[in-house]
Amino acid sequence: QLDADNYETDPCLKEIRRAENYSWMDIVTIHKDKLPNYEEKIKTFYEEHLHLDDEIRYILEGSGYFDVRDKDDKWIRISMEKGDMITLPAGIYHRFTLDENNYVKAMRLFVGEPVWTAYNRPADDFSARKQYMKFLAEEAH
Repeated sequence: QLDADNYETDPCLKEIRRAENYSWMDIVTIHKDKLPNYEEKIKTFYEEHLHLDDEIRYILEGSGYFDVRDKDDKWIRISMEKGDMITLPAGIYHRFTLDENNYVKAMRLFVGEPVWTAYNRPADDFSARKQYMKFLAEEAH
């Protein structure tokens, strides 16, 4: 839980960014009046996909859900609200949806230049997916 009201000056966020080398940041607002092509984007976010880099999101306002797959390929729903930060590892299948408030403002963080490419399932041949599955297997032991 971070201080979303003071994200510009929050020393905890600054330390996380330094420690994790999150050098790039922007803010996105997901709302029908704020996001161009809102309906299309919402559908895209909800398509099950993975990325080749970690996905870091920090909720500044509003709320929503990240759904991720567990080691048995079952969905886990993670409720996200103001002040929450999540790191989805490269190679994890996931999706995002708004809750009944239909609004979220989130900070997106990256190591280096941002890469927005989402690979819809199935995308099991990527090395990021293979590494993630290896990690799950090791954690299970």
